Amino acid sequence: MHSFEVTGGKKLRGEIIPQGAKNEALQIISAVLLTSEKVTINNIPDIVDVNLLIELLGEMNVTIERHSRHSCSFTADNVNIDYLHSEAYHKKSGRLRGSVMLAGPMLARFKKAFIPKPGGDKIGRRRLDTHIVGFEKLGVQFQYHHEDGFFHLHAPTLKGVDLLLDEPSVTGTANIVMAAVMAQGTTSIYNAACEPYIQQLCMMLNRMGAKIGGISSNLLTIEGVTHLGGTAHTLLPDMIEVGSFIGLAAMTQSEITIRNAGVAHLGQIPDKFRQLGIELECRGDDIFIPEQKQYEIQTFLDGSVMTIYDHPWPGFTPDLLSIVLVVATQAKGSVLIHQKMFESRLFFVDKLIDMGAQIILCDPHRAAVIGLGRQHHLRGITMSSPDIRAGVALLIAALSAEGKSIIQNIEQIDRGYQYIDQRLQRLGAQIQRI
Repeated sequence: MHSFEVTGGKKLRGEIIPQGAKNEALQIISAVLLTSEKVTINNIPDIVDVNLLIELLGEMNVTIERHSRHSCSFTADNVNIDYLHSEAYHKKSGRLRGSVMLAGPMLARFKKAFIPKPGGDKIGRRRLDTHIVGFEKLGVQFQYHHEDGFFHLHAPTLKGVDLLLDEPSVTGTANIVMAAVMAQGTTSIYNAACEPYIQQLCMMLNRMGAKIGGISSNLLTIEGVTHLGGTAHTLLPDMIEVGSFIGLAAMTQSEITIRNAGVAHLGQIPDKFRQLGIELECRGDDIFIPEQKQYEIQTFLDGSVMTIYDHPWPGFTPDLLSIVLVVATQAKGSVLIHQKMFESRLFFVDKLIDMGAQIILCDPHRAAVIGLGRQHHLRGITMSSPDIRAGVALLIAALSAEGKSIIQNIEQIDRGYQYIDQRLQRLGAQIQRI
């Protein structure tokens, strides 16, 4: 087990480039199973979750060519389907919720799949119902076997159907899309997720020969095809890293430029940070955040306290609410953070309270933050990272705090952020892995 030792209170300066998008990578890499031809993927983040998925594909006999740590070619022309029902697969895939994304491509091409109970973050209930119900309506038969801990899925024939999803799940939408691209007939998916990651997946599949319409909307139409070919694809910059770096600059009163930020795909993210009073300037595809001694949270037009909440795209992503909450602790003013989509993601605030933040946890979904306006600095403590996003939020808090902090369980952070300590060191942060 490793920890980060952080000495806070230091101003940072320089440029940083966001990694490739983690959430997009898990979908795109799973999609290589849809064809026996070569698929090349660029801008892959070098992080635990993504590398674990690549390892899984290798153990399924997918041929992998590593051009660099951030570029791979995959050829799935000799897939070992039985590996998906092995104890080795169960053990490894149970650590990675993204492994569920293999089911759609496997059903489309090989007519069967196995899904272990999901692993990943401990951020509350993350159900598979959207995936399973969507598959079932396409003609998939499934059973859960308690003795081996797998959902067993079998699909002699996949047939197009009209689907109305009960929730606009990103992974659920992606999985159903990948199953439907080779189904007989036409599938429509209403209330589909339309995040940039889904748009990227659909555009890649169309380059492979799929026929998907309605991309970027919440109504996708998919005309099934019998064959998909190879392609090349470049992942977007990770919007969650971009938001994290904006928050880092504000909390540490630093001048930072985020290069190649994918500004066109950030949606509401820049404006949400502006609502916290943070100055930032989009310069082409870069974002410049100037050194700012103080930032003040806006109010609504009637003067009432600002509420920031998550919502499916094009609403604000839940993955950045932890960052927004931390950044608000040093702002001037108050804000209500409302985490609607996950019931346990705010449970890290006790650590911020121990650091001196003024936060009232109203219930599992809401936290009221009273900004200190830097009148009282946070203080360094020893703490543990509960999940990827909270871990980075705590790291940002530690970098702005007075004194030394120890952040334990940083394996959670490594799952989503590549070389984060080295990249922050280049900005002048005092952080070391111990």
